[in-house]
Amino acid sequence: MSRVLIVEDEVRIRDIVRDYFMSHGLDCDLARNGAEALDLMRDNDYDAVLLDVLMPGPDGFSVCEAVRRGSRVPILFLTALGSERDVLRGYALGCDDYVTKPFSLAVLLAKTEALIRRGGGGDEAGLIVCGAIALDTGARSCTVSGEPVKLQPREYELLCCLMRNRGRVLSREQLLDRVWGLDFEGGDRAVDARIRSLRSALGEAGGQIKTVFKSGYRLEEV
Repeated sequence: MSRVLIVEDEVRIRDIVRDYFMSHGLDCDLARNGAEALDLMRDNDYDAVLLDVLMPGPDGFSVCEAVRRGSRVPILFLTALGSERDVLRGYALGCDDYVTKPFSLAVLLAKTEALIRRGGGGDEAGLIVCGAIALDTGARSCTVSGEPVKLQPREYELLCCLMRNRGRVLSREQLLDRVWGLDFEGGDRAVDARIRSLRSALGEAGGQIKTVFKSGYRLEEV
């Protein structure tokens, strides 16, 4: 199930969009302002973000700019600001689409689902692709250049986390929390050891997993 973050300070709009999206099979989290949105995006993976512009604290433009420093998650602005200047500013900051209020829920859903498909998430077959690596999350299987690759359960979960956040640096602490769980008592070197075994299992495609000095790991297309 695809997961969407709805960032909107108006309770009625927030709840209406959430209920409509969930009735069509999307999982939704809610944020009331920019600060809450950034906190949620630090701790969770989303397939798309619906982002209001006029909010308390960091506005939508500021949130989009901050997110784009480390993530390619699809962002759709949902706002009353519909002037050409505002629309162009949104695209310049890295948004993927722009919907002005009032809006059609059906159109908003269609645009969001299109962004999710383009971003590599929400595929009905559960397929996530990055470079030569493909994961079928339904079958929990992995292929490299079309050839099946056998992974241990922890290696699969680690690769899945990296694939869902491709292009984004994940710290060892983030990987421990998401793959090993919050109650894991071992040190972060467990991540390094598992990354080594994962790279080995992936063969030449293991080079797509990049070490970012003093930061963590990032999965790249090539």
